[in-house]
Amino acid sequence: MKVKCKGDDINLSLRWVMNSKQVILLSLIGIVCMPLLVSVFRRFLTSSVIHVQAASREGMYSIAYVTVPNEDVGKKIAHGLVKGKLAACVNLIPKITSIYEWQGKMEEDSEILLMIKTRTSRLDELTSFVKANHPYEVCEVITTPIASGNPQYLEWIGQIVPDPS
Repeated sequence: MKVKCKGDDINLSLRWVMNSKQVILLSLIGIVCMPLLVSVFRRFLTSSVIHVQAASREGMYSIAYVTVPNEDVGKKIAHGLVKGKLAACVNLIPKITSIYEWQGKMEEDSEILLMIKTRTSRLDELTSFVKANHPYEVCEVITTPIASGNPQYLEWIGQIVPDPS
């Protein structure tokens, strides 16, 4: 048989009051901190989504570099690539100097560099087009994948240059 003392009731009451104050205090802290926690969580989710989107686009787009002897040839190739939906944009970079060996002789030529933005899946077609429209016996077509960039710009490339059918 247990005997209850009034002191035990007081201890229980004090513990209940202390627990109630702690609950109220924790609730107030939660209310005050909740917007900050939500903001941090939202930023984390947003950055994770952007990272996943960027990672899924990695390698989807490429830059092709082509040298041409003059502006007329460069513009002809550039217009053909964009009109044919093989490139979204072609930059003509003037006044480059190429030094190379060709057929046993050192050569030095003034050229124009084409910087071509396209889908990686269209590189074979792009290369064939350049070879068919370029005056050099062996024309330069080298490519590099775009690892990252402005997401809106990369999406624009995808809108302009369709996937091959």
